[in-house]
Amino acid sequence: MTTYTATVPVKFTKDGQEKVTFRRVGAMFRNTRNESGEEFFTLKLDFPVAVDELVMFPKNNDQSED
Repeated sequence: MTTYTATVPVKFTKDGQEKVTFRRVGAMFRNTRNESGEEFFTLKLDFPVAVDELVMFPKNNDQSED
């Protein structure tokens, strides 16, 4: 199973220079549906932010741009 670390960039200034650090907010996992073989991703957040899980699917070719 491939696991990805989910982070958010946080900008700050130190000694007059702008810097960026990346804070972990969760982990993303690649999954496959047993019945169709379709791939999808699950994002598990370390803390609740309105929801505590998002599931992402690759864009379907016949979907319009949003």
